Amino acid sequence: MLHGRERELAVVAETLSRVRDGGGAALAVVGDPGTGRTALLEHVLGRATTSFRTLGTSGFEQETALPYAGLHKLLWPVSDRIGRLPAAQAAALAPVTGEGPAPSAEPFVLGTAVHRLLTDAAADGPVLCWVDDAHLLDRVSLNALAFAARRPGDEPLAILLTAGLETSAATDRLRGVPSLRLGPLGDRAARALLDDLLGAEPGADLAADLIDLAAGNPLALSELAAALTPDQLAGAAPPPAALPVHSRLRALHRRRYRALPSDARRVVLLVACDERLELRTLARAATRAGVDPRALETARRSGLIRVDGETVETPDPLIRSSLYADASLAERLAAHRALAAVLDQDRLRQSRHRAASAGGPDARLCEELVCEAAAARRSGRHADAAPAWRQAAALTADAGGRAVRLLAAATDSWLAGRTRTARSLLRAARPYARSDELRGLSGLLYGQIELRDGAPASAVQILVDAADRLAGSHRTRAVLALMFAAEAGCVAGDHRQYRRIGERAAAIALDGVRTPVAELMLAHLDGMAATFGGRHDEAAGPLRRVLRLAEGLDGCAAKSWASLAAFALGEDRRARDLATMAVTRARLRGTAALLPWALSTLALTQVSLGEFAAATSVSLEGLRAARACGQENCAADHLAMLTLLAAVQGDRDTARARANSVAEAAKKRGLTRPAAFAAWALGCLDLADDRPEEGAARLRSLAGTRPADLFTRVLATPDFIEAAVRCGDREGTETALAAFDRWARSTAGPARTALAERCHALLAEDDAAAEEHFAEALRLHRQGGSAFELARTEFMYGRRLRRSRRPRAARGHLRDARQLFEHCGAALWAERAQAELRAAGEPAEPGTRRRTDDLTPHQREIARLVADGATNREIAARLVLSPRTVDHHLRNIFVRLGVRSRVELVHLFR
Repeated sequence: MLHGRERELAVVAETLSRVRDGGGAALAVVGDPGTGRTALLEHVLGRATTSFRTLGTSGFEQETALPYAGLHKLLWPVSDRIGRLPAAQAAALAPVTGEGPAPSAEPFVLGTAVHRLLTDAAADGPVLCWVDDAHLLDRVSLNALAFAARRPGDEPLAILLTAGLETSAATDRLRGVPSLRLGPLGDRAARALLDDLLGAEPGADLAADLIDLAAGNPLALSELAAALTPDQLAGAAPPPAALPVHSRLRALHRRRYRALPSDARRVVLLVACDERLELRTLARAATRAGVDPRALETARRSGLIRVDGETVETPDPLIRSSLYADASLAERLAAHRALAAVLDQDRLRQSRHRAASAGGPDARLCEELVCEAAAARRSGRHADAAPAWRQAAALTADAGGRAVRLLAAATDSWLAGRTRTARSLLRAARPYARSDELRGLSGLLYGQIELRDGAPASAVQILVDAADRLAGSHRTRAVLALMFAAEAGCVAGDHRQYRRIGERAAAIALDGVRTPVAELMLAHLDGMAATFGGRHDEAAGPLRRVLRLAEGLDGCAAKSWASLAAFALGEDRRARDLATMAVTRARLRGTAALLPWALSTLALTQVSLGEFAAATSVSLEGLRAARACGQENCAADHLAMLTLLAAVQGDRDTARARANSVAEAAKKRGLTRPAAFAAWALGCLDLADDRPEEGAARLRSLAGTRPADLFTRVLATPDFIEAAVRCGDREGTETALAAFDRWARSTAGPARTALAERCHALLAEDDAAAEEHFAEALRLHRQGGSAFELARTEFMYGRRLRRSRRPRAARGHLRDARQLFEHCGAALWAERAQAELRAAGEPAEPGTRRRTDDLTPHQREIARLVADGATNREIAARLVLSPRTVDHHLRNIFVRLGVRSRVELVHLFR
């Protein structure tokens, strides 16, 4: 079974579908060694034989220098047709039949001969012409096949080629043929492949190490799995640090390396000794080592190094690790010494190369590395600091010191957004972390990682245990562990833990001097525990203390916690401003690990203010950042927010697709908070689609007395009450509104109170009482808050007036609602307001809408990107969708607008 290649298989299937429909098509599947080109081709061939006649061959290194070798094997089954070709073309193909020597035919004549022969064969029915490893074909055959592939014609002929990227010569000859590149597997697909290879689920630690080492390469993963020892599988021996010595992939890189001249090999090894070198540094090191300057170009042409502007690196981490492992100790030491000698302007990297050339523990070099790593951390260069700490650990003799430095490396890796590396370093530190203090520090970091990319319920226990271990030596860090434990409880759906954890934190901080950060965390725990317990009057004091303390603190975390406190107090604008500060701090200080969290807080505050376009942009960035950092739980939070935004703006398909993705992640990891948020979003979509019964059923469980978290309750209760009233099933509404009322009346801002007044208006049996509540809600909305919520209140008021047989009074409110909904991009709500206006006696104004106004905001965005010339794949990457989803949206756009092509769509936007 192929894992992680759904998109690629869909592209190939689309290509073959065009051929089945009677047209020609060609595709070159390209990729680095081991990425699964052959496996994908075999998968396709296994399913194509029933509807295609297949002609195929594979490239062989032994035949690369034999002209016509590839064509001979490929065309032999149809060689009886060669005689029917024009004389010049038949003569050009004489070597295929063995009836003549290789002629000196012009490449054009040979290319047209191959093209004509294949298209003639396709006249009898669909033909699939395939070539595996086309980069190993002889030059004559490859040029002729590429010629034919660029001209698929109108006959049902598919030409499917696979080619490696080891050298540029073959791919240059395939230029002009539509191509599909196989990239590395994602973590999920790599894990599924690893499970298949081992026949049982490996331990999480071992799997993570293997996936990290394989860098998404399926062949590398297969070879690593096959070489595991029983002790490694049992966790009793360390995991492999490189591909096996007899690995095919490693042997391939070794052959390419050894085929180079001596000076070029030394250049490649210099590059392999550093993750990313400046060209100037490489040139100086090479000159110092006596290497001919022209060797750089030879090394570049080999494909073992890649020049990118002013920097040079290996194109693949597997190449780097394989070449480094194959080099002798003397060669490695010489390369590190040469680099250390010329890196006099970069003390950190110089120290790292000096350390790499040391033979064992060295206290002086270790101290030098520690000083440079600490300086890099202070300046926010966490990605640079982490490997320096790791090298310092290798030079440290005592276990405790080694554990401290491995933990420092793990911490900087985590802050740099390298979650998997941080996990690996924590595992490496485990045998040396023998004291309670070191185990507590390890647990604090491990718990944070588990909170963002694991099981939050497990994170609670890990972090509480860490706090207990740190209580005697690091009180502030102990309180920090409990802050994260409380959040983990909320993500897992147990917000009641806040009070217990807050009391535990207060007991830890009872003795000793409290830092401002500790004071803020204690106040936050106290205030949020009271909020979750419904004791809103008790919550206000501690939460306001959080806001005061945050004014004197400058970190991302302090600003994020203050933003959440402001949100709980109903001060949405202040919450947004604080969240914006948190995002800025995360960016400026290089703490990539904190950015997804800060962005989720910012998006939440923007949604509460009705700033949907800004929130969509922020959440898309947050989703990309979370996935780049390996924080899948944060990614689920952002995906849930994007579900809500798609629902509010009437994009049904996108909202449902995103909700399904959230539900899948939530089930696997126990993520109650994003699951509840996505369910709330679908309830909002039901309301916008005028399906109140379905909406009430979804929202009833979220808006009761025990919601998943504060935010879901705040957002779900007004929607639940609206849905319940509209479908005539008011069960639970009084209880839900009483809980919401207590919270809303305790806040300082008017926005929550306005929502409460609207809920009372909806539940009022008497029209006069309802009007009084509606009027007060509108007054409060206009003092500050969300334009979208103001529009909904205007809509509900107008709807009630119309049903009370007061259409003239209703029309003004419905008009305002429609305009506000259009301004917010809430297409479904705008349509409903327009329908209510027509029912109230106001006809639609002719000529006021453009054809593109019939699109949802999401569809308009996709249509605009198409008009700007973007491909489906580019649109998918930008909007974090699959190409198939983009294609589905485009079909709906064409139907709505009555157009038949992208060209017609472009004209609409001119």
